Amino acid sequence: MSVLEINACGVSVSRYHRSYPAVLRICHSSRFHLHFRFGHTSNHKLLQTARTITAEQMSQQDSSQVKRCFMQTDNKGNTGDQSRGEDKNQHSSTDSAGKGATSQPTSTKTTGNEYKKTSIQNGRDEAPNQMPLSSENPVKMTKKAKPDEAQNPKPTHSASGESSSNRPSRGAHMYTSDVSSDPSSSGTRPKPGIKLGPTYPIQNLKTMQNYSTEFDKKLIGHRIMIDMTCFQRDVMVPFQRSHVWDSNHVKLPHLYTRPPSHHKSHAPPTRWEATCHALRKLTKGSNSIGDVESAIMSYNSSNKDKWTFDALYCYGQRLHAMDNNLHSLIPKMAELALELPDLIKQPIPLLRQQQNQAITMSQQQISSLLANAFFCTFPHRNDTKPGSEYANFPTINFSSLFADEKDTDRLNQKAEKLRAIFHYFNTVTKKSHDQDAAKPDGLVSFERISIPPSQLPEWNKKKMPLRNLHISSEGSIEREGTGMLQVDFASKYIGGGVLKSGLVQEEILFLMSPELIVARLFTEKLADNECLKITGPQMYSLYSGYSRSFSWKGPFDDCTKRDTWKRRYRQIVAIDALEFKNPKDQYTKENITRELNKAYVGFQGNPKTAIATGNWGCGAFKGDPKLKALIQLMAAAVAERDMAYFTFCNKELANEVQEMHEILTKHNVTVDKLDKWLKEFCGHYAREHHSAADLYGFIKEKIGYMASLL
Repeated sequence: MSVLEINACGVSVSRYHRSYPAVLRICHSSRFHLHFRFGHTSNHKLLQTARTITAEQMSQQDSSQVKRCFMQTDNKGNTGDQSRGEDKNQHSSTDSAGKGATSQPTSTKTTGNEYKKTSIQNGRDEAPNQMPLSSENPVKMTKKAKPDEAQNPKPTHSASGESSSNRPSRGAHMYTSDVSSDPSSSGTRPKPGIKLGPTYPIQNLKTMQNYSTEFDKKLIGHRIMIDMTCFQRDVMVPFQRSHVWDSNHVKLPHLYTRPPSHHKSHAPPTRWEATCHALRKLTKGSNSIGDVESAIMSYNSSNKDKWTFDALYCYGQRLHAMDNNLHSLIPKMAELALELPDLIKQPIPLLRQQQNQAITMSQQQISSLLANAFFCTFPHRNDTKPGSEYANFPTINFSSLFADEKDTDRLNQKAEKLRAIFHYFNTVTKKSHDQDAAKPDGLVSFERISIPPSQLPEWNKKKMPLRNLHISSEGSIEREGTGMLQVDFASKYIGGGVLKSGLVQEEILFLMSPELIVARLFTEKLADNECLKITGPQMYSLYSGYSRSFSWKGPFDDCTKRDTWKRRYRQIVAIDALEFKNPKDQYTKENITRELNKAYVGFQGNPKTAIATGNWGCGAFKGDPKLKALIQLMAAAVAERDMAYFTFCNKELANEVQEMHEILTKHNVTVDKLDKWLKEFCGHYAREHHSAADLYGFIKEKIGYMASLL
């Protein structure tokens, strides 16, 4: 026997264009059972009663119940155009959000101040006037075929530049989640709604400049690679200490030992001597890409049959007029690489697992290290096979970036990467910057943070409410998040595929700020309770696109202010999310706790600047962005930080997360309670493994937001 459900606030005469006697006739002839639900809302909580009678009984009772149902609908002013949602065991279509990409302007030259002016205030999302809540009615509804555009009017978005005083849009945003897979289903349940106000103003979030005194404190626990006494007199010179060659420090190319020889008078040159000989040749006159290849292979002869330089040649074939200075740039890069012994005068410690260590070095020192990485001079770093000396470290020599790709598109992407790399070297090798605020003459700090498992939060005991949230589908982490703690959606091997073919959030971040790449030289693979925090990197380039559509757009003059240690007010934290081959695997208690701990490790500490983040661990890693948003909000609450969240053009996700945040804060839901519900949802999801489950609908049901039929 079929079932038809007429809801006082969800189905009206105007929806089906029928009067109640017509409905009765249909029901009587087809022997439907009619379920009438009468209800009203009070304080956003729906009180429901239900009565079920047969069509025959209703015809005998003068259809009074049907009359009252339709009268109540008319009195409430409901239209019949509300969207009908999915069954509670269905995912929202917004779960397909990408891996937290970032967007950039496409101008060819931008200063820091101009860049800053394109703030989120000039294009911020306006929340829709009404946002649906997930209905939790267990009865499956029949589908009424209507165009999505008619049922789901899209919200409008203001670009007026006003702040929190803006009025929300009148357009009502609707869910577009999948409906039941039952082929006989012809409809979805109605979705209730709440009014969303403007998101928290981004200009009210705290940045590094608000905590300038914190950043100006003495650097403690750092291996500082410059002489701080001279630095305080505004003179940048390297600090001197005896070098070592061991497993706890970077093995620098100029320290490579001489190979054994039975004839001391005819001893072969050291690897560094061979390197210097090849690089000095490059410093004299114009050079081709073939000359670069010959120089690199002269001291890497063991890789003669392994390394190719097709991507480098591809770059050479695509040289643009503005890039066509390679013949003069290569000699400068070779000179920069040769300066390494004069710039690095003490050992660089390896940032090993489970050790809290930090390194602070000058931008000039970083540039020389990266020049050596470009020319592939670092010994013992070309073999990363299991059991090798550096198997637990990312690669640092650029040989993999130069290598061939079977996919032509990927080869072209590597050429675009090289445009960003060569622009960086072109900037740092300029002989005179005069009074240029973008001059790379400051410091950068790299800090590995490890928190013992015994000191990680007990999430089921944390009574903190969620903090302020600014969320927008426009803007980016590195732009609107300037001065905040910016999240790098990292690989456990820092930098991910930046020196290969990878081109998502982390790789793009490292290409726009190549000083980040040097972290690969000394940072061991991140463990579950660790992160890497980088303070002071400079941004050099602009880009457009993402992944296969990525392209280098031009230079960026970074005029971001600095602290007293000449570190720019830019701080990045690298936290690696779990990668799931099967997305269902993320819905386990163990995996949720792991992600909570990882986010907390990255977010904790002082000063309490806001966090700039987005769809961490989604896209390629197959994380659920709605789950990851809650995890990050919980970790931020325990770390006592507000948050700016950028959804990379996904307006629906921005509305859903904002709605969920407003419901949780309005009902004073604390971290411990939310943790309990997430863990309960894992069991619910496991039981409902044959169909997707709606996490936010589950939480709303727990809160008591019963299905409003408005």
